[in-house]
Amino acid sequence: MNSTSSHKSIRKFKSTELTKSQIEKMATAATRASNTGNMQLYSMILTTDDVIKEQLAPCHYNQPCVKSAPLIVTFCADINRFSLWCEQRDAEPAYDNFCWFTTATIDTMIAAQNFALEAEEQGLGICYLGTTIYNAKEICSILNLPKGVIPITTIVVGEPDESPDLTDRLPLEAVVHWQTYSDYTPSSINQLWSEKESLESTKRLISENDTENLAQIFTTKRYKKDDNISISLKYFDTLIEQGFFNNK
Repeated sequence: MNSTSSHKSIRKFKSTELTKSQIEKMATAATRASNTGNMQLYSMILTTDDVIKEQLAPCHYNQPCVKSAPLIVTFCADINRFSLWCEQRDAEPAYDNFCWFTTATIDTMIAAQNFALEAEEQGLGICYLGTTIYNAKEICSILNLPKGVIPITTIVVGEPDESPDLTDRLPLEAVVHWQTYSDYTPSSINQLWSEKESLESTKRLISENDTENLAQIFTTKRYKKDDNISISLKYFDTLIEQGFFNNK
């Protein structure tokens, strides 16, 4: 089974440091990813310094892997570098807007996934940290990100010190639509989630969270409306501060 079908999120790492060669090979793989116009509107902040890890940890709600992983990679949408190049070549850039924030975000995530795949090809473990956008402003400050650069995602990387089971997924027909989009019916929703909802692990989660079903864990425990709105507003404010929404 190759790394694309055997991926596991690793949150416990051995203390073994990664070599410069290992890291550069992963970074090179990221740069070979598809991107819009070959503009490479992303940057990778590679953190191995324990002091900076300590500073980043609260931004990720003090998840232990932030301190224990040998390498923390913060992937950022970056219109700064390309815009500076344009200006120095007497070409007026116009990338400080929502269109190019979206474009840069897509390019950033594709690069991040190439990095992750190369890491796993090397036998290393990785975990994406969805907390990156929750405290993007603080991360900007810690990593000295200038205007035109904003964090999109973070990957922790290192030699695994655990081997968790594969995480369950919805069946293929849940996410594949042939030719055109086929909307879901109440019956198909029930069918597509039936296996996941019948898992013993799901039943334990429902019991531990004191909810009626799995969906309520997401809406009342994990990703609540008030939190979603608060995070959205905070991230949007940071986007403005970082210069991504110039409407002039």
